[in-house]
Amino acid sequence: MFRPLIALALMMVMSTPGDTRAIAPAPLLMPDMPLHDPWIVVDSATGTYHLFTRNERRMTGDGRLGIMAYTSRDLKHWTRPRMIFTLPPGTWANDGGWAPEVHRWKNRWYLFATFYNDNARLPAEGKRQPVRRSTILAVADQLGGPFRLVRGGAPVVDEGQMTLDGTLYVDPAGKPWMVYAHEWVQVGDGTIEALPLTDDLAAAGPPKVLFKASEAEWADGKLQKEGDTIYVTDGPELFRTRTGVLLMLWSSYDKQGYVQGIARSKSGGIEGPWEQLPPLVRGDSGHGMLFRRLDGTLMMVLHRPFNNARGKLYQMHDAGDRIEVVREATELDGDLAGASTD
Repeated sequence: MFRPLIALALMMVMSTPGDTRAIAPAPLLMPDMPLHDPWIVVDSATGTYHLFTRNERRMTGDGRLGIMAYTSRDLKHWTRPRMIFTLPPGTWANDGGWAPEVHRWKNRWYLFATFYNDNARLPAEGKRQPVRRSTILAVADQLGGPFRLVRGGAPVVDEGQMTLDGTLYVDPAGKPWMVYAHEWVQVGDGTIEALPLTDDLAAAGPPKVLFKASEAEWADGKLQKEGDTIYVTDGPELFRTRTGVLLMLWSSYDKQGYVQGIARSKSGGIEGPWEQLPPLVRGDSGHGMLFRRLDGTLMMVLHRPFNNARGKLYQMHDAGDRIEVVREATELDGDLAGASTD
């Protein structure tokens, strides 16, 4: 997740209208592909991987705010990306496009993406100034879009809450939930929360706090100029193991940088309680998600480093009560240096 407000000053190198850096011709390799918060959907019918991320003007030639998608048949060679969603003018947001996720629900494809407006201020929290930041929905009949706003771009969570990185979780009873991060700017100690949804993916009740970032032993609090210490939550994604254990990928920071964390529900349900397991990947890596390769191999994609991020691929093992990193698939992502899993 991009963090223009965090005191770490970890800022991604963003493309600008004057950016003239050369773009490699297609097919692209992952080192050629700027991306943050990667999300991969596998279309088994066509044998195609779709990788969604925020639009980058220098990649698509389109300067509008929205979401782009790369495609591949082998996870190594990728097409030039194309826009699959553009935020229409006149909506409440004027920036963002963070953490796009595409989920199949009720025979349609739903895009979850986080947008914000720094000029739309929320009530101050101490000396910090929260602004409107929320996940909104768009829908399409085809995986490749085009996606159209749901409910005019109204936030799923109450607009007075500064939230981000919404993901869809469907419980064993078939009930949908949106799990998301409640921003540290508003709450100090960032939380992961779950909102029950109706069948049309609108809020069906109050959210439930699942855990705070500081509950992870490895998470490092960052002292702010206001005098308090904050903790970050990012990028939740839910995964049910082969034995029925419910896990959650999520990210925060340790003393060295961004971290791919993992938590486990002791009850097996979304309500938890949640326990924090040792991180999966360190080395300024995170905001990962799990998917299965066309041959059935469990994989994880994440971004590294936080600045000027690129996608990294890992082969994973479902150990029943947890998931484990087998190895980084450097033959696919081109990162011969790799990153620490310690």
